[in-house]
Amino acid sequence: MRRFRFFPLAAALSVLAPCAAHAAPQVEFQRLTWTEIRDALHAGYDTIIVPVGGTEQSGPYIAVGKHNVRAQALGDRIAQELGNALVAPVIAYVPEGSTSPRTSHMRFPGTISIPASVFTGLLKGAAESFRVQGFRLVVFIGDHGGYRHDMCRTAAELDKAWAASGAHAACSDGYYTVVGGAYAQALRAKGLGADIGTHADLSDTSLMLAVDPSMVRSTALKAAAKPGVSEGVYGGDPRYATAELGRIGIDMQVKAAVADIRALQARGR
Repeated sequence: MRRFRFFPLAAALSVLAPCAAHAAPQVEFQRLTWTEIRDALHAGYDTIIVPVGGTEQSGPYIAVGKHNVRAQALGDRIAQELGNALVAPVIAYVPEGSTSPRTSHMRFPGTISIPASVFTGLLKGAAESFRVQGFRLVVFIGDHGGYRHDMCRTAAELDKAWAASGAHAACSDGYYTVVGGAYAQALRAKGLGADIGTHADLSDTSLMLAVDPSMVRSTALKAAAKPGVSEGVYGGDPRYATAELGRIGIDMQVKAAVADIRALQARGR
């Protein structure tokens, strides 16, 4: 598959770059001017990654913007690895449960929920905006499992509707499924299986520490008793989470998403 290098944007440095001497081109759509986006399209940046996050409680020790911060950071890494993709602004408003009566994460303060129909309408509107600008592949990466079915169904509907245009839409399955798959297996191999749950557990907290430790109340967590469901932690034990453990999962997510998107690009070109 052909790889594009986008020289007009090389001076716009990514906030994720390790140092100025080896900085990657800016890949965030929201940090570019319209003329830079136009030039990126002309230079072959015809893939756009749409990170889907969510604003929800994650126990007493992880900030409610967890999914948004992770989706942005990983989206940037994925785009930089691909070399021909930009990253859309994160979608932070997603279905998180009913508001009347309050269900799921909406039972806790700090959660924002929208109806599923509003969510899928938002995805369709955003994707169509990118298509008409000239992006040929729109890829959704979802950081939260609760809306994954609706997100991937919407991508399939868009892909079918766009058949005559030559544009495509898809969701990256590997980005999400690797967390409960290969990453969970890696943690179990380290003897940490009992600490793995489904939400705000060891793996969730470690992933957040690897991306942005300021989002985790580490001091309070280390001093806490094992948190449970009443505090919004669903299984496992987050107290032994580390950034080192999280980097294992983050690297797996990036690798899986890059493989998914390269395969999609190869089929669409």
